[in-house]
Amino acid sequence: MDRRDFIKMSGGALAGALLYGCSKPAPVEEEKNYIKASTADSFTDHAEPQKPAYFSLTQMTSATNKIGNSYILVTGNGKVIVMDGGLPTDEVRLRTKLRSIGNHVDAWFISHPHGDHVGALLPILESREGITIGTIYHSRLNSALLAQESGARNQYALPFYDALAHQTETKVVDIQQTGQVYTVDGVTIKVLGIANKEIMVNAYNNSSMILKVSDATKSVLFLGDAGEECGQKVLAAYPDDLNCDYIQMAHHGQQGCDETFYKTVNFRACLWPTPSWLWAATESSEYKTWQTRKWISEKGITENHVSCLETDWKLV
Repeated sequence: MDRRDFIKMSGGALAGALLYGCSKPAPVEEEKNYIKASTADSFTDHAEPQKPAYFSLTQMTSATNKIGNSYILVTGNGKVIVMDGGLPTDEVRLRTKLRSIGNHVDAWFISHPHGDHVGALLPILESREGITIGTIYHSRLNSALLAQESGARNQYALPFYDALAHQTETKVVDIQQTGQVYTVDGVTIKVLGIANKEIMVNAYNNSSMILKVSDATKSVLFLGDAGEECGQKVLAAYPDDLNCDYIQMAHHGQQGCDETFYKTVNFRACLWPTPSWLWAATESSEYKTWQTRKWISEKGITENHVSCLETDWKLV
């Protein structure tokens, strides 16, 4: 996705920006024994991990300095969790990374079906080339939500749902209830936000799944492309659960969750899935990255990990 496409997605035009380099899902089957779910806020995973609950995380860098959201988590016993995956142009780098850690994904979560989140997964579903996937988790948009966007903004949604419907070796879970908790090798993934059928403005982004991933010592909050309305809804529903160590900045750090959200939630570090041209946006730009950076600075946060500045930054 180039800058022109991103402008369309943001609903505005770029003015004087500073630019520089720096169909129906398949039936849900019984989970594998190391992936368990509960609708309760907490529960005991009786399939005890061999080591204390732990995960490392890699924030993948865009292959072409474009927007994209892609994270890979590896648990203490080598189970792999993927968040989104990025654009189609990120497919090769993603395949290479997955190959280096065993070519098997135990749990793949898709926040919402925009191309910069699901684009790399689609060609993998069409041609696995040795990659196996245990379970794909998503929160399907209904027809009313799908109708809110057209053209380039929704060109991936229906092909994605069609691909899910034809999965035979991979389980597909359509999450339509918040509060569920999944465990992978003792690491917990709590679902705080799902497709929001009542929010028609900025419909796809505001239907991003919001997930909190925790191990014995740390937590990461994944916001996808959550917009202001989605952010306020989850803030009202889960004010305490949103507190975390690391927060993935919504919508690549601009025109996502609002100032109240970021200044209410407690966290100590920010993860920015952001290309250089967006990170560099100034007040004269249509992009609002500068504004979000200001909020974070005012909050006193000094630890920022930006995908265009730290190649495949890793949290251990």
